[in-house]
Amino acid sequence: MIDRPNFAHLATLMPDGTPQSTPVWLGRQGEHLVICTSDASLKARNIRRDPRLALSIVDFDNPYEEVQIRGRVIEHRPDPELKVMDPISHKYIGKAFPMRSYEGRVALIIEVEKERYTKLPFQHRPPRSV
Repeated sequence: MIDRPNFAHLATLMPDGTPQSTPVWLGRQGEHLVICTSDASLKARNIRRDPRLALSIVDFDNPYEEVQIRGRVIEHRPDPELKVMDPISHKYIGKAFPMRSYEGRVALIIEVEKERYTKLPFQHRPPRSV
């Protein structure tokens, strides 16, 4: 599921301990996961203060297939030329990341500490609107 263009929801911790969640693109480098962002973003600021995080991923085609991950960011890798971001962008939109002018781009390298995969035997058939 990680290697398919499924969106992940990243949960980080605010200074007061409340959770903050945002959808993100997710990549992989070897045994680590990667999220690219601006170093000034709320998620990057939260992770600089507390590297713990949680991710949930729901399959784009079958929302009853999911992965839950807990881990921590082990590296804030500068990515000014988007060498980490571009392959992730290709996975999601089929081309290099189009927003090239942002400064302070970083790749957050994530070490997975715990993961859980679930696939329920349901078919997604929501009722049609009237």
